[in-house]
Amino acid sequence: MKQSRATIRYAKSLISISKEQNSLETSFNDMLLVSSVCSSNKDFVNLLKTPIVKTDLKIKILNELLAKSISDLTLSFIILITKKKREILLPEIADCFIALYKNYNNIKEVSVVTAKPLDDDLRKEVMSYIEKQSNSKIELKEIIDESLIGGAIIRMDDKQLDASISSKLKSLKNQFSENLYIQNY
Repeated sequence: MKQSRATIRYAKSLISISKEQNSLETSFNDMLLVSSVCSSNKDFVNLLKTPIVKTDLKIKILNELLAKSISDLTLSFIILITKKKREILLPEIADCFIALYKNYNNIKEVSVVTAKPLDDDLRKEVMSYIEKQSNSKIELKEIIDESLIGGAIIRMDDKQLDASISSKLKSLKNQFSENLYIQNY
């Protein structure tokens, strides 16, 4: 996802302030909540975007909605960006903050696509193997795709390991479809 420089600056400043006040974990959880609210509630995002609702009213609404759910530091930050008329950037700031937090704590997102759900032993084995190979903590996202028939596809960053049966079948099909007939032999 492409992010503006303003988005990155605001996210970095919240991380910096959170580190100073030893509340980085709290701010991370708050931003996870804000990101989930923004992604699941389009009316909330439209409220942030609309110029019809005045800044004072937006601040009042944000206080009502978020005061009991997030820390004072995060709420003050959100109110500050609202006063600066940057509330439209809140969803991107939250996503950028989450990405920067994960980078700071060396957490990698890994997706595992399988035909059937992983059992607990196999999940632990996959996670420990990937953690050893990447020297980082792993956040595993499981995706079920029955068209794989069997095996798995593992994606991390820009790397992909495809050990699925369907890809092997496609490879075999391509090998057999090649015309090995040599003319005039």
